[in-house]
Amino acid sequence: MTKAEVVLWQELKGKNLGFKFRRQFGVGQYIVDFYCPEIKFAIELDGDVHTFKSTQYRDKQRQEFLENNNIFIKRYWNSEVLNHLDSILEDIYNTCRQLEKCKQKGNFKPLKSPPKNRGRLQRGLI
Repeated sequence: MTKAEVVLWQELKGKNLGFKFRRQFGVGQYIVDFYCPEIKFAIELDGDVHTFKSTQYRDKQRQEFLENNNIFIKRYWNSEVLNHLDSILEDIYNTCRQLEKCKQKGNFKPLKSPPKNRGRLQRGLI
């Protein structure tokens, strides 16, 4: 696990946010960094390797597979987790609550995963 994954896992484990997450969870042929099966929510942490075209292609395939299985995905940069943990945790918690509400309504695919390049265009990484 990367340092960012260790830091985030310390906050997610044990239902600290009110939702049970698993780490390094297998979904089909893929492994997601963190996954909450109750609300079908996957969290991926990305490092610099995710700026390479070959990695972006594989990430796109993974995202399509997960979305086709009604799994909502959020991606964060490792540096975001390390430098803005409180904001990331707030975003994760709010997303969990939103997905939980959708599940209760029986509408389990209301949200579209944010684009993979969220924030990356502004940073000149794509």
